[in-house]
Amino acid sequence: MLTLEMSKRLNDSMVTEPSLRAHALAVMAAMGAMADHFHQDRERWMAIGYLHDYDYEKYPEEHLAHTEAPLLEAGVDEEAVRCILSHGWGICTDVEPVTLCEKSLFTVDELTGIVQAAARMRPLGITDLEVPSFIKKFKDKKFAAKCDRPLILKGCEMLGMDIKDVSAIVISGMKEYAQELNLMGNQG
Repeated sequence: MLTLEMSKRLNDSMVTEPSLRAHALAVMAAMGAMADHFHQDRERWMAIGYLHDYDYEKYPEEHLAHTEAPLLEAGVDEEAVRCILSHGWGICTDVEPVTLCEKSLFTVDELTGIVQAAARMRPLGITDLEVPSFIKKFKDKKFAAKCDRPLILKGCEMLGMDIKDVSAIVISGMKEYAQELNLMGNQG
């Protein structure tokens, strides 16, 4: 069974790039908040979130093609591996997200990027970021343009949730890790 400690050990053995480690931490925080929302196992969802881009740094053009076998061999359970593979659905895998955990990972992976970008624009970082302000940035397609908004909205639809509600959960989860994510702003 995947634990957060195991996830960090495995991910950090493959991922050295600071921005990718920060992304892993952001997705971990968001997944913890999503788990709380759905009354699920917070640590497990966080572990999956932290490990989701396990092979990305070494194989960016073959993302998730070098994930399943090594993680299974390392003792990660099949359910967690399937969840990790599902976040690439329609992009680099054919593993469709079906569980709440899978749908959440699919949705928050890209969403955390826009949240981070929005927080970096603010004097107090993420600490005072509110949903209405975030949604303005989300609607501006030129802002954090590389983040796939249609994919995020598709994920929200799969979860049966509005982007505002998912954003509120993700922002709240990331606020808990504002210091570690360097999102305290220039006044903090």
